Amino acid sequence: MIPTQRVILGAGLAILLIITAASIALDVKSRSDTTWVSHTVQVLKKISDLRVLLRRAESAARGYEIYRNQAFSDEFEAAHAQIAPALASLKRDVRDNPDQVALLEGTEPLALRRMEVAAAAMRLRAANDDAGIAALQGKAEGRGLMDTVMGNLDQLSTEEERLLTARSQDSRRTGIVLLGIDVAGALVILLLVLMVMRESHRAQSALKSTLEEATAANEQLEAAVAERTEHLVTAHDELRLSVNVLQSTFRSMAEAVLVIDIEGNVLLSNPAAERMLLHRAGMNLRNLRALSDVFHGDGVTPLRADELPSTRVLRGEHFEAIEMIVRPHSGNDPRHLMISGRPMLDGQGDISGAVLVYHDATTSRDTERQLHQSQKLDAIGKLTGGVAHDFNNMLTVISGNTETLVASLKQQPELQRVARLIDDAAERYAELIQHLLAFARKQPLQPRNVEINAAITDIAKLLRPTLGEQIQIETVLEQGPMTAHIDPSRLTNAVLNMAINARDAMPNGGKLLLETHRVALDEAYAQANAEVVPGPYVMLAVSDTGTGMSTDIQQKAFEPFFTTKEVGKGSGLGLSMVYGFVKQSGGHIKIYSEPGHGTTIKLYLPPGEGASDADRPSRSAILAAARESQVTPARPRWN
Repeated sequence: MIPTQRVILGAGLAILLIITAASIALDVKSRSDTTWVSHTVQVLKKISDLRVLLRRAESAARGYEIYRNQAFSDEFEAAHAQIAPALASLKRDVRDNPDQVALLEGTEPLALRRMEVAAAAMRLRAANDDAGIAALQGKAEGRGLMDTVMGNLDQLSTEEERLLTARSQDSRRTGIVLLGIDVAGALVILLLVLMVMRESHRAQSALKSTLEEATAANEQLEAAVAERTEHLVTAHDELRLSVNVLQSTFRSMAEAVLVIDIEGNVLLSNPAAERMLLHRAGMNLRNLRALSDVFHGDGVTPLRADELPSTRVLRGEHFEAIEMIVRPHSGNDPRHLMISGRPMLDGQGDISGAVLVYHDATTSRDTERQLHQSQKLDAIGKLTGGVAHDFNNMLTVISGNTETLVASLKQQPELQRVARLIDDAAERYAELIQHLLAFARKQPLQPRNVEINAAITDIAKLLRPTLGEQIQIETVLEQGPMTAHIDPSRLTNAVLNMAINARDAMPNGGKLLLETHRVALDEAYAQANAEVVPGPYVMLAVSDTGTGMSTDIQQKAFEPFFTTKEVGKGSGLGLSMVYGFVKQSGGHIKIYSEPGHGTTIKLYLPPGEGASDADRPSRSAILAAARESQVTPARPRWN
């Protein structure tokens, strides 16, 4: 072998050794990178779990304050017990990062204090300590604590996501370099073998020795390559497991998540986005916006293009819980959404896209609205009842004196006529007071077990001359005995009031439908409708094909003196009386209506026990109820 060839062969072997050493060093680094990626994924999961625990505890505390249900208290205690261990575990996992540890140590007392405030509110609510509750709410401490805690957790999550991105990129780069080095080593081996084969013609003995050396080096290199390959496969499996965990978490989230680029194209979405936002594969944000009308949280003010969450986040804004009302063009129910947004930055710090998270708050907002409406009607009822009682006391004095005055003016017919007018007005006002007392749930009731189907059949027969020939009356009654524990005369008056309202909502004629059914209201319905007790009910529905009511009208329909008619053509007490009768009887009332599509009012009445013991309403009773209902004239759009 000539010196030049020896030099070349020596250089090749040196390169091979360098490649082997570099491969071993990069393998160590690859293992380290994989370990750090897994560690960062675990930290992100623990941050997410801690956020879920805090939200669950806060939601359970709020639910207990609204409904005082022990299930909410148990849920709060369960979540509360896990928060401190979760914080401790998270601190252990980020102990290598002093900034993260400092942020967690500042967050921990705030989170624990928020739970103490929630627990104190629940104890005060359980003890009916209104003064304590008012004092606690006056501090407004809980919301600020939770916002700060969630902000800190978001900061932790953002830093860990940054670390995850950087470490994943390092791991991929190391794998690529390692593979390149292995390939280069293989190429060097091939070159060395070629050189040895060329020298075989010159020196057989030298070739044999060199070949043995090359074979040994090749075996060593193959072993190293096999070992590196095994390590790469293991690292790939671990990375795939981490990705599967992240994908499972992402797909199981209740919140809708959209990852978009700078042009508004959707790069990634989860199943919740399909359910909540109607997003489909291939749709961008412009396609989504074309499906719905978007409004501010008041549901009235349209959201301008520059106020849309996607526009704001692509401008670089960070925001939490922006309220937005979405009304789909398809006619589906509107959705009340809370949106959070974070921009994504590339390696140069420029905005390359954004992440938007949508939380569906429709159910909680509807529950809050119904609770507010129930509390408002209850407050109006208390005020109305007090005023009606005082007015009734004064009216009793007026009525007694006018009767005496009428009797004493027999010799003066003109004055006696005036006195009779006063007495007639007092009687009408007395009837008005009875209507107010009905709304205030203070009217005297005589509840009995009433066979509801028989009662509705008789009422329907006697309604025909009252409503006129232009109104078609139909009944759909569930078969079998069905009793309700109510005052039969008040039931007749309630049905008559609703029938007259329905007639006036159908000025050109239409159909009035009376239905009865046995129903059971479950816990889910009770949670969504304030003051409803779960259990069996007898449901009576009165439906018409009239003009219907808007949402605003429905929310005010039960308020006394609310009317959409002209002045002097309605007192606005018809549905107020029905509302008071149903509530005082221990039942529930619900309106379903849309403008132009008619109205259905459902009365859920308490069931009776055993056979009915009330007489069926007589014609005279219904005529008396009809005369009484004339205090509330018919109105075209209810009340």
